[in-house]
Amino acid sequence: MISVIIPSLNEEKYIESTLKSLKNQDYKGEREIIVVDGGSKDKTVKIAKKYADKVIELKQRGVARGRNAGAKEAKGDVLVFVDADTVLLFNALGEFSQEFSKKDVVGATCPIIPTSSQARDFILYWGFNQFVKASLKTRKPQVVGICFACRKKAFDKVGGFNEKIDIMEDFDLSERLSKLGKIKFNEKTFVLTSHRRIGKWGRGRSMRKIFKMYVNYLIEGTGGSADDYEPVR
Repeated sequence: MISVIIPSLNEEKYIESTLKSLKNQDYKGEREIIVVDGGSKDKTVKIAKKYADKVIELKQRGVARGRNAGAKEAKGDVLVFVDADTVLLFNALGEFSQEFSKKDVVGATCPIIPTSSQARDFILYWGFNQFVKASLKTRKPQVVGICFACRKKAFDKVGGFNEKIDIMEDFDLSERLSKLGKIKFNEKTFVLTSHRRIGKWGRGRSMRKIFKMYVNYLIEGTGGSADDYEPVR
């Protein structure tokens, strides 16, 4: 069984497309969709209740906290974490399921493609995908939570996401999971994610900020405070 966990906060513009893409998967096994909302003031929760099997409303915000809350309620053997502005190709869950047929695999991800029509944005994401893919061959695998799957037993064993880390908590989790087994990069599927942050910040500023966060993470174990990565709606 696969449990899909989606943290949300004021995502009424995007979350319906995300949820529809999950409903339209060709995966034949059991699945459940869990949305964990951090106090949305728009129609996010109302939309989520139309499609999700469970909607959890938290009083405290934080993407790590939201993902952990969803994982705690999940019944699946495999957890798939998906951002609320991300659409999965129809075969994504099936491909992730295939990866976990191998006993030594504890995690899986896939290429992330922007919804932008600009070639420069595709190039940026292509470069990032190559970075993620290469990192999986090192002792410091760097996988983002935009779309990431893992075994629930492994997730529980390492203690889930570190809620004290505001930024790059996903990199931290992937490093800890990699001590228990392999993390695979599946190129037979992909996800489409909103490029709204690049649209607001601009490519240059986005690259500078993300590079700074990554350096901070390598040095201090955290990418910085939540104020450095404010929500873009």
